[in-house]
Amino acid sequence: MTYGILTAAYIAASVLFILSLGGLSNQEKAKRAVWYGIVGMAVAVLMTVFTAGSLGWLIPAIVIGSVIGWYVAGKVQMTEMPQLVAALHSFVGLAAVFIGLNAELELQSVLGMDEAAREVLTGFALKLAHKTAVEISILKVEVFLGIFIGAITFTGSVVAFGKLAGKIDGKPIKLPGGHVWNATAALACLILGIMFSNDAGIWTMVLVTLIAGFIGWHLIMGIGGADMPVVVSMLNSYSGWAAAAIGFTLGNDLLIVTGALVGSSGAILSYIMCKAMNRHFVSVILGGFGGDGGPAMEVEGEMIAIDADGVVSALEDADSIIIIPGYGLAVAQAQQSVSELTKRLRAKGKEVRFAIHPVAGRLPGHMNVLLAEAKVPYDIVLEMDEINEDFPQTDVAIVIGSNDIVNPAAQDDPNSPIAGMPVLECWKAKQVFVSKRGQGTGYSGIENPLFYKENTRMFYGDAKASLDTLLQSIK
Repeated sequence: MTYGILTAAYIAASVLFILSLGGLSNQEKAKRAVWYGIVGMAVAVLMTVFTAGSLGWLIPAIVIGSVIGWYVAGKVQMTEMPQLVAALHSFVGLAAVFIGLNAELELQSVLGMDEAAREVLTGFALKLAHKTAVEISILKVEVFLGIFIGAITFTGSVVAFGKLAGKIDGKPIKLPGGHVWNATAALACLILGIMFSNDAGIWTMVLVTLIAGFIGWHLIMGIGGADMPVVVSMLNSYSGWAAAAIGFTLGNDLLIVTGALVGSSGAILSYIMCKAMNRHFVSVILGGFGGDGGPAMEVEGEMIAIDADGVVSALEDADSIIIIPGYGLAVAQAQQSVSELTKRLRAKGKEVRFAIHPVAGRLPGHMNVLLAEAKVPYDIVLEMDEINEDFPQTDVAIVIGSNDIVNPAAQDDPNSPIAGMPVLECWKAKQVFVSKRGQGTGYSGIENPLFYKENTRMFYGDAKASLDTLLQSIK
């Protein structure tokens, strides 16, 4: 296959990836955008396979990986998607580390050959053989960056997976000294990187792998459970930059473009989500945000329960209704039930809309995906900034499995871990019903004064079962 055909294929794949990212910003175009990405990746993989020097090991690896991916994708529930994404990010980081170490081993092997041996080289080894001293120095910097970012991504993603899956405590945990450990470790990696560039040997990169792995572990361990959606997008960005660095190492233009797209889009998404949570972008990159801000304000009053008949009566009398979905909706797999409830209420002439907080759930866009899956009309699914000022004119607000994104402590309690975070002001509605399993504080462990307000009633039980009970009365 000629270089021109390969270049054309890589350009086509890059364009498809750009179209895919652009289309994902609109729910109506998202399905087509996903297919752009699928086709682009298929082109990229096929062209790379056909230009490989030997297919002996490559084809079995692709087949085995495809079978595993197919099996995992079919088995994983929608509620488990956040931890699956985190796990996949870890693979990207680990691949960057392995490729970087292998590039150094290959370079040393090529440099030790005589001219006759170099004449029969192919592929990456041939590229290395023709590099000048300056190009080799640049290559070492690329290898260092790929390994450093890749190791941070790998261990950070493993910790994120553990927190999202409930295998690791969601509370922020940092070693005594906090960021001093991270700064010291980063400085040590920089020194080792300089030594590596001066031909100190591959042992320096092995140490960088271990130290950077510690940084990734400590960064994500220091982030609280309430902030995990930002962590997922941040690790997505890290994995992209790791891929881009390795793309420079391998001289693969498509990997550079793809890595840059993933890295930049992940960084932009992280920035948007940080604004939605009143976080500083730099603090997200450095990790360790989301901890306790001090003694929380005491909550007065009591939670008052309501039965299904009371909720049905309020819904029958209401003209305007706003539904706020959260992770509890995903856990209960109640999206179809809430979609049916919406359909029936709208058939009665009532205005029903959904309010989506940027960090609802545990994955960016988590709630949008669930509602789209249940075929909720796109035009009634509104972002926080579009709907927040409408709550005072709303008759009923229904909160399904949400906690932090509807917590008035963000505005009223300066000591709250989420102080200053923009939230959905549902307590300004005339009546608020909170669908919740019990009286616990939820994943983040933050108390919510909303549950104690005079116009709030707690509708206890599994979200799907509770909604199905309502559907028995609302025809």
